[in-house]
Amino acid sequence: MYHYDALDQAFVEQRVAEFRDQTHRFLAGSLSEEEFKALRLRNGLYIQRHAPMLRIAIPYGLLSSRQLRALAAITRRYDRGIGHFTTRQNLQLNWPKLPEVPDILGELAAVQMHAIQTSGNCVRNVTTDHLAGVAPDEIEDPRPYCELIR
Repeated sequence: MYHYDALDQAFVEQRVAEFRDQTHRFLAGSLSEEEFKALRLRNGLYIQRHAPMLRIAIPYGLLSSRQLRALAAITRRYDRGIGHFTTRQNLQLNWPKLPEVPDILGELAAVQMHAIQTSGNCVRNVTTDHLAGVAPDEIEDPRPYCELIR
């Protein structure tokens, strides 16, 4: 399982701060819908017909117990208590409130998670077999290569 180093953590925290500012500016009317669209998509946020949808990255579909507990708390606090695992091994929240999305991203950053590159036209999640790294007949663990690609 990949663990953030100090550079990774600083990068994710900086992205959260930037998106918090961008969200405040959008809600205050100083960013147009078109200007905000590219910014929100970079941070995993779609605006659907009834509510925003946030897609959270889960590299290789692997979570620590700490991350899983944080996701459970986030879905209870900011959604309807339900998260949807996607075919790309990410997690979708379908009912977050737009002003709270920066808080969600901040809580994700605290457990080495993010929503960067989970939406829009980009390389999404790099997936691997669910038994990668633990299969007894595995020739080589593919997860380090997935991390290089990601």
